[in-house]
Amino acid sequence: MKILMVLTSHDTLGDTGRKTGFWLEELAAPYYVFKDAGAELVLASPKGGRPPLDPKSNEPGFQTDLTRRFEADGQANAVLSDTVRLDGVTHDGFDAVFYPGGHGPLWDLAEDPTSVRLIESTLQAGKPVTLVCHAPGVLRHAKTPDGAPLVAGKAVTGFTNTEEEAVGLTAVVPFLVEDELKRNGGTFSKAGDWAPYVVADGLLITGQNPASSGPAAERLLAMLVSA
Repeated sequence: MKILMVLTSHDTLGDTGRKTGFWLEELAAPYYVFKDAGAELVLASPKGGRPPLDPKSNEPGFQTDLTRRFEADGQANAVLSDTVRLDGVTHDGFDAVFYPGGHGPLWDLAEDPTSVRLIESTLQAGKPVTLVCHAPGVLRHAKTPDGAPLVAGKAVTGFTNTEEEAVGLTAVVPFLVEDELKRNGGTFSKAGDWAPYVVADGLLITGQNPASSGPAAERLLAMLVSA
């Protein structure tokens, strides 16, 4: 079992002067779900190398046992420091693709044609794609083979408008994940703010927020094991 994990390379939170990137829990929790199940993992990002970590995600209040395990894991950090360039990989050779969130993907991966092609081709090849928190926003330009929005008519979730409001970034982000999924015809559902919530529709799995990243990975793993 071989899984590609796609991380952002974007580190600037709009015009705020603050840093952003990927959210640590959304990498660490799935990383160990997959690793502990014996999966081979490859990490990729648009620019390659070490992707930017949202510094807020490593503050004490957001740390978990798995983020601390990741921080202390030399092998995991070596892999993170040497992500491959996204334009150098395809779905070939992988059984699934997983996108952790963080605010960074809203600026780069959401507009990256390579990422769009990867998502489209992976699903067309009959392989699952999982995206959590802000990463479902990366689906905004993805299409079905007949040119319709990929999420049209599909059950999806992602970081909600009320969660974005709670972190004070509604006016900072380039678009709201919930609004964008709905605009493209997705059937959006959600749990309460910060509660774990995962939706699967065929080969597409989406998770609402950081707490959903581990459960989304478990849902993907179950799909792969039963295939």
